[in-house]
Amino acid sequence: MQHLPENHRDPDLFQLIKCAAELTVRIIVGTVSPHRPEFWPNTNQPYPFYDMRGKAVTTTGSGEISVFKFINGAGFDGRGSPIDQLGNKYFRGYKTCPCKSCRKSETPSNAWWEIIIYTASHVVFDEIEARQTSCRMFYDDEESPAEILSPMTLDYVNKDREVCILKHWTCQQLGQRLYDMAQHKFTLRQKLWDKYKVVPDDNLNFIISHPHGCFKTICIGKWEENIKISERCQEFNFTRLTYTTPTCPGSSGAWVHCVAFGGDHVHFGAFQPGLNISCTGLFRKQPPNASNSASSSSE
Repeated sequence: MQHLPENHRDPDLFQLIKCAAELTVRIIVGTVSPHRPEFWPNTNQPYPFYDMRGKAVTTTGSGEISVFKFINGAGFDGRGSPIDQLGNKYFRGYKTCPCKSCRKSETPSNAWWEIIIYTASHVVFDEIEARQTSCRMFYDDEESPAEILSPMTLDYVNKDREVCILKHWTCQQLGQRLYDMAQHKFTLRQKLWDKYKVVPDDNLNFIISHPHGCFKTICIGKWEENIKISERCQEFNFTRLTYTTPTCPGSSGAWVHCVAFGGDHVHFGAFQPGLNISCTGLFRKQPPNASNSASSSSE
């Protein structure tokens, strides 16, 4: 708590940081796609790992977990809602768990959890890389046991927004444990939005990541600018954030948490000396109310 700025030594904020840390993962990618481009779009800046394309080289990044619970194909997000923030139902055409064990079982579970990992698309570029990706959870220090999520599938990738979403299915109790954390995180975020949205110019943010592939680090800073890229709909814009929060190689894909407003931005990289920038994410024009908000969308 003492590491927070004096005007933000708030027990709810402290608990949110702890909860977000529990949901932060180190992403390990075991191959480099042969389809990685030589340069970033419309630039002459080298794209990461182009020179290693097609090779079995291990790279790392960061990501954050979101969890959805399904029963007989009907889904619920981290606040228990069956509808996402754009009004779409969480629904699957299949009624039983699609994990490997259940696909082989004569009595597959009708309840399961979809563990979603948000990251950047230069961390996991495509399906080729996703198939060779695993996520290490709860990597807090050198003594932490290796708890690995694998296999992963590619759920969504958008090279223009520079975002990637991975998915892992489970019907084990780990799913409920992570779902409970996701619910707690949502409750805390809502309380903090309600508390800080009325504070003029409150721009505190934090990033939890695995720099250089090592155990997780929490960094506190301030966001500087919320740059509108386009309008998504009446409630949301696509934006990019700039911020002073320190990062390192390996921080790419970590969630950019802003205390006073809601968004689904993940860390992109350095923008200029002393200033970082996010990937393009959804920004809610007004902070959500508990009755009508929902989890981040991948659309």
